[in-house]
Amino acid sequence: MNIPYKKTKEGVLISVKVEPRSSAKGFAGVLYGTMIKIKLTAPPSDGAANRQLIELISEATGIRKSQIEIVKGFSSKIKMVAIKGVDSL
Repeated sequence: MNIPYKKTKEGVLISVKVEPRSSAKGFAGVLYGTMIKIKLTAPPSDGAANRQLIELISEATGIRKSQIEIVKGFSSKIKMVAIKGVDSL
C-alpha cells in the first residue's frame, strides 16, 4: 500500500483514522487520498489503542517504535503521527 505522507525537517507526518475495538488489526486502506485507515483491536481507553497504533506502524514499516510519535489527536479517532529520522515511506 502506498502511504500518503508529508515531509518535514525531522522526518514525515502521516494522517491516520483509527477504528478501535475492531475484530482484526491492520491497514484498511487510504481515505480521501490523504489519510490511512487503520483497524485496531485495542480499546480506546488508557492509551491502549495509541500504543497498538505505534506498534502496528513500527511492525509494518520496520521503523523503531521510539521514532514514532502521535503528535495530534491523542483522544480522537483522527490522529497525526510523526515518524522521525526518515525521509519517505
